[in-house]
Amino acid sequence: MKHLPKHLRPRWRYLAVGIETWPTASLDRRAFQRAVWYAAQNLLGDTGSAETDMTVLQFHDYDGTAEAIVRTRRGQTDPARAALACVDSIDDDEVRVRVRGISGTVRACEEKYIRGPPEPTEQRHVVFENADRGATVRPPRYDVETASDGAFVGATALDFR
Repeated sequence: MKHLPKHLRPRWRYLAVGIETWPTASLDRRAFQRAVWYAAQNLLGDTGSAETDMTVLQFHDYDGTAEAIVRTRRGQTDPARAALACVDSIDDDEVRVRVRGISGTVRACEEKYIRGPPEPTEQRHVVFENADRGATVRPPRYDVETASDGAFVGATALDFR
């Protein structure tokens, strides 16, 4: 089978995406891809999500954060960004998704926007709401464990002074 000439091939744009969640959440590529497709279909409908053709090319999971490269068709970057903004949970774990930038090639996207592993996290004991609690520190954020249900409360260093 012959390849299409260059002027007939589909043109792509690559979105660098940063994902942030609680420290105990585990994220994977398939779950993120499923959440992206679901958000695109809910926001844009069947034809709109088919036109954007969003695919997760790379996914790197770190402790409480992740980075991904999402491919979409040229001219469909605005609907793709809107669909990514609608992703609020992955496998029942709340997430924050942020598009760091858009590039024309995967290599340029990696070099400009994918930062690699963040600085290591550490566990500390902090006094929060007049009780000694465990916290996961990812500067400048503190994720403080609540005593009863194992959930987290987001805080900064200013909340402890």
